[in-house]
Amino acid sequence: MTADLAPISVSDRKKWFDASSHEKYPIWIIADDDQVIGWCSLGAFYGRAAYQHTAEISIYIDETTRGKHVGTQTIQFLATQLKQRDLQNIVAYVFRQNTPSMTLFKKQGFEQWGLLPKVAKIDSRHLDLAILGKHFD
Repeated sequence: MTADLAPISVSDRKKWFDASSHEKYPIWIIADDDQVIGWCSLGAFYGRAAYQHTAEISIYIDETTRGKHVGTQTIQFLATQLKQRDLQNIVAYVFRQNTPSMTLFKKQGFEQWGLLPKVAKIDSRHLDLAILGKHFD
């Protein structure tokens, strides 16, 4: 579940994609037998120098792959990429009502660092945004 309320085109994402070509904050494709089933990325957190060792994680995986541990493998892979990018912390923004994503991150040791109640409205539903985080020392 994303916070986009209308379909997003490739051209809509070009600026984001070009910015993510930065070595510190890449985008990775998740594939299974040459079939793209998702993507993951690291992004700058908050934009101030004191936060340079913290990154925001984004993961999008096709729902048809649930139960195959793709999300777990993805987070474990990203953890191996942090040291070379001088990153020590990961922050994830997850709708608290998104039970599969909340469960995935919590199983990987992420804790809830914050909660923004009812900050989003999708299809007349008010959603809470959980801020999850993990230190990788």
